[in-house]
Amino acid sequence: MIKEREFFASTAKGVEEVLGAELVRLGVSSVSQENGGVRFRGDLSSAYRANLWLRCASRILMPVAEFPCESPQQLYDGIRGVEWGEYLTPQMTLCVDCNLRDSALTHSGFVALKTKDAIVDQIREQRGSRPSVDTKDPDLRVNVHLVRNRCTVSLDTSGYPLDRRGYRLERHEAPLKENLAAALVELSGWEGNTPFVDPMCGTGTIAIEAALKALRVPPGLLRGRFGFQRWPGFDRTLWQGLLDEARHGMLGALPAPVGGSDISHSAVAMAWENARRAGVADHLELQRLPIAELSPPPGPGVMIFNPPYGKRLGEQEALKPLYKEIGDVMKQRCKGYTAYLFTGNLELAKSVGLRASRRIVLFNGPIECRLLKYELY
Repeated sequence: MIKEREFFASTAKGVEEVLGAELVRLGVSSVSQENGGVRFRGDLSSAYRANLWLRCASRILMPVAEFPCESPQQLYDGIRGVEWGEYLTPQMTLCVDCNLRDSALTHSGFVALKTKDAIVDQIREQRGSRPSVDTKDPDLRVNVHLVRNRCTVSLDTSGYPLDRRGYRLERHEAPLKENLAAALVELSGWEGNTPFVDPMCGTGTIAIEAALKALRVPPGLLRGRFGFQRWPGFDRTLWQGLLDEARHGMLGALPAPVGGSDISHSAVAMAWENARRAGVADHLELQRLPIAELSPPPGPGVMIFNPPYGKRLGEQEALKPLYKEIGDVMKQRCKGYTAYLFTGNLELAKSVGLRASRRIVLFNGPIECRLLKYELY
């Protein structure tokens, strides 16, 4: 169904470089970074492999059309220009996602509806009946990106977002998405052969992502299914071959310890549950521990702190002692480590009392954050 063509791997702002490096390691061609993602070329196996292996991506989109769009008629005609019968049958369901800005058409709901009309009209004319809409769990998810009157229409090969690995059922307060947690691990430069510690692990996402990376477990292995598996022409044999190859390359044990701790009983209990579902509970060291009592394995190693950063002024004031304590623990207990602090509050970060050797700008949803690097000699 798909010869070599273009794909777009979307991600959080600030993660594009890391995602580009992941794609280069996968061996795909023509990798180029853009705002919010990375473009690459490949065939069917490249799309399957990207969904299976990419730790930092949100979705893998396959563009099928691009055209100027300043009116409802131009939109309708442009959508009708795609041969939808290749991807959709009357028995399948579809859903249209739309994001737009700086364009003559200003209502995303209207654009999505018009797109859906053009698709189902074409299928009805060709086949005599039409697919139905399913916004929750469609067989085909169509993505319309309309910026400055230029419309790009893509098929979402992933289905639901790639950060939903399947191991985190209960969404705890202010959770870090799995792909952003994986990006923090990638940005730390940790390769799995020295200790890794998350002293404020919450429900365990960062530590779990570190363990998956070190054990060479592809994050897509944990998911039930992907969007492309429901398309006409899905190559079951190719996909099974990629799964077998991935399982063959996984390690049976961690090369170095990976641990997480937290002061909250309920968070650590949830971290254990998540680790069990991710298949790494036997490899992780998780414990309830205040950070003042932290005693990591001897360095060198990597440590990532992800403390709360308080949205309201009163909360921020109350968090200053915690940030000071993080700085004290780094100085007194973490010699030989490279430590990272991920925060959305630079004012609070000053309370750490150490000079960061690097500052990386990242976005946690809409919040501009920094990943601050500290060399603890």
